[in-house]
Amino acid sequence: MTDSQVQADRPAPRAKAPGKRERLITAAAQVFHEQGVEKTTLGDIARAADVPVGNVYYYFKTKDQLVEAAIGAHAQQLQDLTALLDQLPTPQDRLKALVGGWVGQRDLAARFGCPFGTLASELDKRDDGLDQAAATVMRLLIDWTERQFRAMGHDDARDLAVTMISAYQGMSLLTNTLRDPDLMTTQGARLQGWIDSLA
Repeated sequence: MTDSQVQADRPAPRAKAPGKRERLITAAAQVFHEQGVEKTTLGDIARAADVPVGNVYYYFKTKDQLVEAAIGAHAQQLQDLTALLDQLPTPQDRLKALVGGWVGQRDLAARFGCPFGTLASELDKRDDGLDQAAATVMRLLIDWTERQFRAMGHDDARDLAVTMISAYQGMSLLTNTLRDPDLMTTQGARLQGWIDSLA
């Protein structure tokens, strides 16, 4: 029996289930997106995470600590996504795949808006530093997009990156306001055509 056969005969190791802290952070990001920060209670997050509400305080003393953790989760998701996109062969492919991912979430955008844009917009009305933490995540996306346009040979890569992210945030807002996922599909196709025109 070969080593590979031995491996095949063994049961596959189970993926480690996320712990309570991770479940709370994931649930916080979701509930903040669906309800907004101000309307969300720690009890809402505990229910969504399937964690007893009393346990929340063991990990997070305040809702703001959960907001900060949710921002960190968004940053990590963005870094994971861009690492996957970086495996595509050309910057044009990467940018168009990013837009395709946005369009793939059109139904979610129609109901609740952009998962991160809505949070950033809400936090901007506060003056406690969380608005700047959100801005850091948005800058990560702009920076990655800028690198793609620079790799395509554009000297105005930063401006193009801001234009692209602004276009997404605008179409996400309109998709949500008008409750029209088809708007995201149409505008996403236009944005991909724009990227092709710059290649």
